[in-house]
Amino acid sequence: MSDKQDFDLIIIGAGSGGVRLARMSAAKGARVAVVESRYLGGTCVNVGCVPKKLFVYGSHAGEDIEDAAGYGWSVPHDQVTFDWTRLVANKNAEIERLNGIYGRMLENAGVTVIEGTASLADANTVVVGERTFTSKHITIATGSWPVVPEVPGKECVLTSNEMFYLPQLPKQAVVWGGGYIAVEFAGILAGLGVDTTLLYRGELFLRGFDDDVREFTAAEMRKKGINLRFGVNIESIETDNAHYAVNLTDGSRLNTGLVMAATGRRALVDGLGLEELGVQLSASGHVVVDDYFQTAVPSITALGDVIGTPQLTPVALAQGMVLSRRLFGDGKGEMDYSSIPTAVFCQPNIGTVGLTEAEAREAGHKLRIYRSEFKPMKHTLSGRDERALMKLVVDDESDRVLGAHMVGPDAGEITQGIAVAIKAGATKAQFDSTIGIHPTSAEEFVTMRDPVA
Repeated sequence: MSDKQDFDLIIIGAGSGGVRLARMSAAKGARVAVVESRYLGGTCVNVGCVPKKLFVYGSHAGEDIEDAAGYGWSVPHDQVTFDWTRLVANKNAEIERLNGIYGRMLENAGVTVIEGTASLADANTVVVGERTFTSKHITIATGSWPVVPEVPGKECVLTSNEMFYLPQLPKQAVVWGGGYIAVEFAGILAGLGVDTTLLYRGELFLRGFDDDVREFTAAEMRKKGINLRFGVNIESIETDNAHYAVNLTDGSRLNTGLVMAATGRRALVDGLGLEELGVQLSASGHVVVDDYFQTAVPSITALGDVIGTPQLTPVALAQGMVLSRRLFGDGKGEMDYSSIPTAVFCQPNIGTVGLTEAEAREAGHKLRIYRSEFKPMKHTLSGRDERALMKLVVDDESDRVLGAHMVGPDAGEITQGIAVAIKAGATKAQFDSTIGIHPTSAEEFVTMRDPVA
C-alpha cells in the first residue's frame, strides 16, 4: 500500500462498528488509526445495551426474591434491602473492564488510537486538536446522541446517558417516549421500586413491532404497576429544587422526582465539517451513503448509527466487516438487512425476527397466523400473574415462516435461535417436525398446530 499518507484508513469513532472495521482492516495489512473523543466501545458498551441489561438484571432480582417463596424459600420482606449506589458502582467497574478490553484489542491489532475530537480539513485530512493526520480513506463512525424536544423546562430532563450515572433513585419518575429505550427504563425503574409513569404521544408504544406484541406488552407492564399514558405529550416542566411538575397536553399535571426523555436520537456529526466537503446529509441529519457505505466524496465512507440503518450493535459489526472487505479485501460483500432479530429488554422481554403480521399483509401475503398465550412454568408455583405470548406469521402459499414474535422470559435468547431458521427459509412444516425441548417455553414455537387467523 502507498506510504504517501500517514494512514490507509482513519476511523472517526471507536464504537462497535468502528472498532470492528479497524481490527479487520489492520488484519488485512492496512495502516489504521481510530480517533475517539469520549470512550472506547461507543454507546453500546458505555451508555447503551451493556449497562442497560445489567440494570435490567438488577431490577428483576426483586421479583426473583419474591418468587422464591413459592419454592420454599423464606425471605422476610423487612430483611430485603437494595443499594442503588452499589449497583451503579459495580456497573461502572464492569464498563471500565470492557473499555480496557477494547483498548487492548486495538493495540494488539496494531491500530493507532488517537484521543481527541476530530474534524475534517479536506477529503484526506483529519485534524485532532493541533495535530493533523492524512489518510487514503476516512470512515465516519460517530454514532448517535439522544434528542430532547424543545419544551419549557427542557434543562430539567435527563436522557439515557445520565440515567446510567444517576446518584440516587427518586420515589417517582416520568419516562417520556415510546421506543425500546423508554419501555426498558420504565421497567428498570419500576422494578427497583420507583413509582413510574410512561408518557407517549401515540396511541400505543413500540411502533414498528407486531401489534399483538405491543398490546400484550402494555398489559403485562400495567400488571407490574407501571402507569402507561398514551395519546399525551409534555407541554412544559416546572422545577422546585429536586421536584418537578410536568404539565401535559391534556391539561393534567404530574408531580415527580425525575423526568427522563427517550424521545429519539440524532446522528452525531457536529463539528466534523462534512457538508463543507460535499458529504450529503439526509433530512433527518444522517450521513447519506450508497449500499456500500460510500458517501458523495470518494475517500469518505460511513457506517453504524450515523447512517440511519437499524441502530443495533450487531448491524454495525456486520457493516464494519463488509466495509473492511470492500476497502482492503477482495472488494466484494454487501449487507443484508432482511430478518434482523432484535430484543427489547423490558419485563417480560420481547424477542422478534422477520415480518410483523401487518407488514406481511401489506406485502401481499395470504397468511396463516399461529398464536399462543400461556403462564410460564415458573409462575405456576411463584403465583406471579405474568403470561407469555408467542406468534408465528406464515405465508399460506409457500408455508414459509415470515416472522416470529415473543413476549416472555428469555425472549431474546429464544429468538436468536429462531432467527437462524427464518433466515434459512424454514417452513411451518419444518417447525412442526422439529422435536421440542420439554418442559420449556421455547418448545411452543414447534408445537403450535392450529392457526388462529
